[in-house]
Amino acid sequence: MHSERDTLVIPPADMAAVDRDAADSGISSLGLMERAGQAVAAAALRRFPGALRFVVLCGPGNNGGDGYVAARALSAAGADVAVFALGDPARLAGDAAAMSSAWAGAAAPLQDFRPETGDVVIDALFGAGLARDLPEAALRAVEAVGTLALPVVAVDLPSGVDGRTGAVLGAAFKAAMTVTFVCRKPGHLLMPGRSLCGTVEVFDIGIPARILMRHSRHIRLNSPAIWGGALPAAGQAAHKYTRGHLAVFSGPATATGAARLSAAAGLCAGAGLVTLLSPEPALAANAAQLTAVMLKEVDGEEDLSRLLEDRRLAAFVLGPGFGDMERARAYVRRIAEAGRRLVLDADGITAFRDAPEALFPLFAEGAPRLVLTPHDGEFARLFPDLAEDGTLSKIDRAQQAAARSHAVVVLKGADTVIASPDGRALVNDNAPPWLATAGSGDVLAGIVGAHLAQGMPAFEAAASAVWRHGEAGRIAGEGLTAEDLPAAIPPWPRP
Repeated sequence: MHSERDTLVIPPADMAAVDRDAADSGISSLGLMERAGQAVAAAALRRFPGALRFVVLCGPGNNGGDGYVAARALSAAGADVAVFALGDPARLAGDAAAMSSAWAGAAAPLQDFRPETGDVVIDALFGAGLARDLPEAALRAVEAVGTLALPVVAVDLPSGVDGRTGAVLGAAFKAAMTVTFVCRKPGHLLMPGRSLCGTVEVFDIGIPARILMRHSRHIRLNSPAIWGGALPAAGQAAHKYTRGHLAVFSGPATATGAARLSAAAGLCAGAGLVTLLSPEPALAANAAQLTAVMLKEVDGEEDLSRLLEDRRLAAFVLGPGFGDMERARAYVRRIAEAGRRLVLDADGITAFRDAPEALFPLFAEGAPRLVLTPHDGEFARLFPDLAEDGTLSKIDRAQQAAARSHAVVVLKGADTVIASPDGRALVNDNAPPWLATAGSGDVLAGIVGAHLAQGMPAFEAAASAVWRHGEAGRIAGEGLTAEDLPAAIPPWPRP
């Protein structure tokens, strides 16, 4: 059964507030640290039962306190344990000082650490709250451990990874597994931090959900548990129009493939009817390739205006291979004026690069009807100031862009972020690396369009499309091409 904690993502600053609220409510912070360290020890023993020595690297704060608890638990289990401390343990304060005192063994300076073959390293130097480059002694430890390719169990987050942005601060351990507490932090999901965490285990150390929700900021891991019930159920009397009519704009005769990929994906993702809207010179090229997808000539604003008289056309995809920037802008205005829903991708986004302020007001009224699906380069064309701001995480950029544009923003990548104008954000983690192939984004746009056409709210339509797209990549397997993806789109997941 799904628990709210399973998808919750809390940035480090808010997690510090959670810890303070827990202590103020009477929960023993020392008890929380004890449970955290015990969980690390248990995970390390379970994952690496044949370790010749557990080397515990303890930092100067509470992460180090977790490490001292883990060292004590590992030693009590009969393991060979060596502890190395960054800084003087005598200068520790609070709970970390208490746990350091409870450790009966020695704690050598971190500078004396010399890794050996057969070691398993418990990285308890810095947790998710690190906001500066690693000190020199820690950098040398990272290098030494990496040279021998020793397995690392990270406490909370691999030291050197920024828990808010996922960025690497100078250098970072590459962990085989990470044991974190209460819930995930952005650094576990955002690249490159995610690639350094290994397997992530989230351990509930006893902080009540009511405290977590107070500081959650509406950031979650993208999961069917969040949007699984958002697809309207198809009754016994359903027909193709009740399942949604999606229209996809084709490019010119020399660039029709991208739009056909989107259209095929829309059909496989559940739209009852998909029509490819083609300029006259591209009709023959498209007709030769289409079967279940319908084809209609739309070769200017007048054609589109007549088409929009049919209210059954619920959603549009514009951008894949489109090419004509002036016509793209005109079509977007017509669709917005008609009150329809739109996925704007690729050339559709680029068409507004010189005047994004001409796009955003078009969809400003009512519930979100516009879904933008940029990769980083396209994002920078619409939101150059956000793209250039190095203080923002990918989540921050997507959230601010969504609020500015009154659109759902799907900021694509290995760590795709889906953000709503109301502040909600999801981070996706199920996309395999081989999904990064030409045409993959066109397929995603078609899935989003299908979900919109079926009546889903824009945020849930986009989030579920990103997840199904990732699953399609996993199902199609390594070596896939974009043409393999539509047939691999999985059935709608039911919670």
